[in-house]
Amino acid sequence: MALLIVLAALAFLMIAAYRGHSVILFAPIAALGAVLLTAPALVAPMFSGLFMDRMVGFLQLYFPVFLLGALFGKLIELSGFSRSIVAATVGAVGRSRAILAIVLVCALLTYGGVSLFVVVFAVYPFAAELFRQAAIPKRLIPGAIALGAFTFTMDALPGTPQIQNIIPTAFFHTTTWAAPWLGSIGAIFILTLGLAYLDWQRRRAGAAGEGYGRDLRNEPELHAGDQLAHPLVAVLPLVGVAVVNGALTTLIPRLYGPTQSFVPAVIGQAKPVVQEVSKLAAIWAVEGALIFGIACVLAFAWRPVSHRFAEGSKAAVSGALLASMNTASEYGFGAVIAALPGFRVAAEALQAIPNPLVNEAVSVTVLAGITGSASGGMSIALAAMADTFVHNARAAGIPMEVLHRVAAMASGGMDTLPQNGAVITLLAVTGLTHRQSYRDIFAITLIKTAAVFVVIAVYSLTGLV
Repeated sequence: MALLIVLAALAFLMIAAYRGHSVILFAPIAALGAVLLTAPALVAPMFSGLFMDRMVGFLQLYFPVFLLGALFGKLIELSGFSRSIVAATVGAVGRSRAILAIVLVCALLTYGGVSLFVVVFAVYPFAAELFRQAAIPKRLIPGAIALGAFTFTMDALPGTPQIQNIIPTAFFHTTTWAAPWLGSIGAIFILTLGLAYLDWQRRRAGAAGEGYGRDLRNEPELHAGDQLAHPLVAVLPLVGVAVVNGALTTLIPRLYGPTQSFVPAVIGQAKPVVQEVSKLAAIWAVEGALIFGIACVLAFAWRPVSHRFAEGSKAAVSGALLASMNTASEYGFGAVIAALPGFRVAAEALQAIPNPLVNEAVSVTVLAGITGSASGGMSIALAAMADTFVHNARAAGIPMEVLHRVAAMASGGMDTLPQNGAVITLLAVTGLTHRQSYRDIFAITLIKTAAVFVVIAVYSLTGLV
């Protein structure tokens, strides 16, 4: 019964999200409904002590990233840089390859260290313009962005700086370059099948005469200027964000050390405020890189941006608030569900799978799906079962690098269910609904999940690492 309650809460939230209801409202309802059916006396304590604590903690860490990312994306739109990039991309790859162009741009940014949430804000303006010019349905944009940002560059390609590829290093004592051949094979599998699927959908829509679409929401504004910026100038802020992020990721820990503390200048004896730089360096690096990107746009396109900055910044703030609150509510939901007895039942049942790699892959992707978070589900799974994974792998002669790559790739599998924060953010930014676009996102999700087992099969047959 405890397990059924957890599954019912997950199903309820998935249905609510798919039908277009606010996750900010229904995530606490789903979580506390499960608590009510499990331990009624804990409803209020879990709401204040766990749901709100985790939700606010998420906002404390990541809201500046959402805000700066939304502003950066809006300025890319208002400056006309998006149209310049679109024009250059169309000339380079052709109108029929617009989907490939968007996937490659997203891949470049995420592999360069840009947060996938930031990629959504930054890429959408010129994705919309490119799809409009190529007469490709707008509803395919989320699938293209998801393929480029949420899949192979997030956790499959060796060396990717995304958090999903970093978390396993602490449990298996590996590096982010673990199992480079397996990761590359998985990435090629995902990219090839994902592009084939999206191109099939494009051709079907074209045969039906669908076009870009009408009466759509959150459409980027067209550039009002007569002359577009040079493509190299237009792409400079995007490349600058990736480069500065990488540089600051290395520089910040060296500059501040493992911790940094200060005493507030207030009346009385104030306690020192201690910051763990090792946990915040990546976030500070992204924030600094986004500020650099915003400064680049303002420096190169002050005239077209200045007279619309007030209105545009208001829209960016509104979008950042909605996106961050959606994701934070999901984070709180996952924390409550993970604290219930039914979640423990599910976690313990998964340990019965005999093959060590299949056991790890299924455990991580199931827990990521339940929590609606790749990093959250993987963290919970590895914290609870990493010792078992390591013991079984060593008994079977499996290198820790393979465990690392399988865990990382599995975390990005079924995490993108309808209630996932990144999915909701992506749909909110593009102005689309689950009914319009989630089918394509889910298809990419199935391809991504299958890739994990392809990698396991390749290792089992060849021993390649």
